[in-house]
Amino acid sequence: MPGKRVQFDDETWHALDLLAKDRMQDFQELADEAFADLLKKYGRPTDLKTALQQSIEETSERALAPLVRRGGGRRSADNDNDR
Repeated sequence: MPGKRVQFDDETWHALDLLAKDRMQDFQELADEAFADLLKKYGRPTDLKTALQQSIEETSERALAPLVRRGGGRRSADNDNDR
């Protein structure tokens, strides 16, 4: 697992340390939870399976978009009366 170094101001570090102790977690567990929430917020997948499923859904939506905009090529009788 790759490691990265981050820096916090003293107040933030003390608040995170207290939170970790209150929840009986270590800093890594807090960081894992925080980054998972951030990725979820922006709709970014965290594993290959989810990324592939998301890609298939987006591709399907783009393929169907022209049909939806054109109304599927059919007009109802109600729409003909409005013109």
